[in-house]
Amino acid sequence: MDRYLTKELVGPFLFGVGAFSSLGVTIDAVFELVRKIVESGLPINIAIQVFLLKFPNFIVLAFPMSTLLATLMTYSRLSSESELIAMRGCGVSVYRMVLTAVVLSMVVTVMTFVFNEQIAPAANYQATVTLEKALKSNKPTLQQTNIFYPEYRESIEEDGSKTRILSRLFYADRFNGKQMNGLTIIDRSTKGLNQIVVSESAEWNSADNVWDFYNGTVYLVAPDRSYRNILRFEHQQLQLPRTPLNLVERSRDSGEMNIAQSLEQLEIERIGGDRQKIRKLEVRIQQKISLPFVCVVFGLVGAAMGTRRQRSGRGTSFGVSVIVIFTYYLIFFISGAMGQAGVFSPLIGAWLPNFLFLGVGILLLMRVAQR
Repeated sequence: MDRYLTKELVGPFLFGVGAFSSLGVTIDAVFELVRKIVESGLPINIAIQVFLLKFPNFIVLAFPMSTLLATLMTYSRLSSESELIAMRGCGVSVYRMVLTAVVLSMVVTVMTFVFNEQIAPAANYQATVTLEKALKSNKPTLQQTNIFYPEYRESIEEDGSKTRILSRLFYADRFNGKQMNGLTIIDRSTKGLNQIVVSESAEWNSADNVWDFYNGTVYLVAPDRSYRNILRFEHQQLQLPRTPLNLVERSRDSGEMNIAQSLEQLEIERIGGDRQKIRKLEVRIQQKISLPFVCVVFGLVGAAMGTRRQRSGRGTSFGVSVIVIFTYYLIFFISGAMGQAGVFSPLIGAWLPNFLFLGVGILLLMRVAQR
């Protein structure tokens, strides 16, 4: 029975992967690439390369959809042709019949996790880089505002206790991809407030491992916090850490990072202190973990809906799959947005759709088993 059900499930699953991934990449990527070919002169060979690089991301999204389609279509056909009734007549319970679909859904979950971690993020990033190089855009790749980087040091008090105090504060209004603009650096690396540097712009000098500051002023401050001197400069080199530049350079779209890279980026964002970015990244990390498990949820829901007594064809199964998928992703985006807004925790915002549909699947399966 397991071999038979597996054989029946594999065909619709492969069909779903091909159909859903092709449809998704066509809607999202092909039209945009064609526009760039016509308007921006993008070479066709580069467009094909970008198209292929974007495909893994849509395969990841197609896996859960295909699992739902395969289980719903297969069990609906078996039900309409009374094969499930025959199995139950032989003493096979509904739970045992559905177990095959759930096990296969777990296998697809592992496949989805591997694709979503090892293949899709790297391919998405490579597609972005390839497209930008081909278009030779003058627009800087990296642009951020309000770059904020604090450094701390431990201070030993008179009673021997240790206190974490601010050592240096680096702030820039914006980063245009080449230079930092509108900088203010408060330096407290030694006891007391030593200096304040205000500069129009600055860039990292990789040859000397220093920062080149341009058109600024250095305010030297005495230990008693009185101004000691004011120095104006057109060009000044300061030995400060490169970390503020790392803060903006390592910023990628969440779809271009795996979980490990996202966690590293989260630590950097926490240093920056932008709560909106932090919440968004926290939700995205949880969604990266929850997405593969949608396969198990959809497998259970599809099998439970398919085992009901019915006389529906493949067209009906496909239509029901589309409705279920649309409903799931609608809840997925809404709960994710509420997680980013702080209404839900990042964990609840990412996992709520899974919990809801898992409950629906279990309820449907229990009702079918009682008949």
